[in-house]
Amino acid sequence: MKCVILAGGVGSRFWPYSRKNKPKQLLNIIGQKSMLQITIDRLKKVSLVTEIFIITRTDLHEFISREIEGIPLENIIAEPSGKNTAPAIGMMAALFSLKDNNEIMGIFPADHLIVGHGKFKESINNAYKVAKEGNNLVTIGIEPTYASTAYGYIQFDESSDKKVLNAFSVRTFAEKPHKKLAKRFLLSGDFLWNAGMFFWKVETFMNNMKNLMPELTSIIIKIAPKLAEGKSFNGLWDKIKPESIDYGLLEKSNNIYVVTANFKWNDVGSWRALYDVLNPNDEGNIIRGNGKVIDGENNLIQSYKNFTAIIGLDNVVVVNTKDATLVVKKDDVEKVKDLVSFLEKKKKDLI
Repeated sequence: MKCVILAGGVGSRFWPYSRKNKPKQLLNIIGQKSMLQITIDRLKKVSLVTEIFIITRTDLHEFISREIEGIPLENIIAEPSGKNTAPAIGMMAALFSLKDNNEIMGIFPADHLIVGHGKFKESINNAYKVAKEGNNLVTIGIEPTYASTAYGYIQFDESSDKKVLNAFSVRTFAEKPHKKLAKRFLLSGDFLWNAGMFFWKVETFMNNMKNLMPELTSIIIKIAPKLAEGKSFNGLWDKIKPESIDYGLLEKSNNIYVVTANFKWNDVGSWRALYDVLNPNDEGNIIRGNGKVIDGENNLIQSYKNFTAIIGLDNVVVVNTKDATLVVKKDDVEKVKDLVSFLEKKKKDLI
């Protein structure tokens, strides 16, 4: 199986720690390695994996090539510009099809936290088998542990001919819900968190692309030989309209299976998500670096240089870097991306 890691994101909800020139996937958020390196190391432990590719932004290519270990330089591919996930994934499928249409490819985010390698490996093996044995597009769904509003959901058909592989037909994909709807999803028992991992035979995927995204397909099949020869494809890339693989393909396909998994998973997509995976003290406070909480509970401080204090406040996140300070209620951390949008227009030097 050839694996493709999508590593072109900005990680705006992790501002001010995450910046455009060093986004979340390149930061040591959990442990001593970057999230991208942790993802690579995890996949290398899966015996089915024969080769790993990374797709990233042009401005991150040099950094990744220099800092990331275990990936050949030619397998680190730079997009000329960000076009969302469908063009990136489609380009790689078209590249693989030049050599072997029967190759299984797996798609993985660069910056998710996964705990439980045995269960992770089992889920990958099951997804691989479902993708290989038929013309199926396969994703992995995580059994939800609470009514999260931060994740997308997958509804599955509980009757299945592939229960032995924990695989079920997908009924629908649902975007991040509001709290009331998330609770309904959880109670229904037939919704899973969408982990953003996908598996399919190259031929199956390309046939679906030709049927559902013909305009994009006509371009990526021209890009593939140029990519294989190391030639520029900027002109062709400029003709592509941005589109996500979810909207463009998966939500319209009728041959999708989801493999249910129960390993611990978190996309670490916000400061609240980070708080949820760390170990607080008896008062529920987490201090990373140099800080102190007095008369406060369930707070997160990240301040590796300056001393930072919280007094008399609960459920607050404070992040202090050399040039910026963020103070936000834990329940409002999703709004950090709105702040980054503001900074892009007003204070470009802070992003």
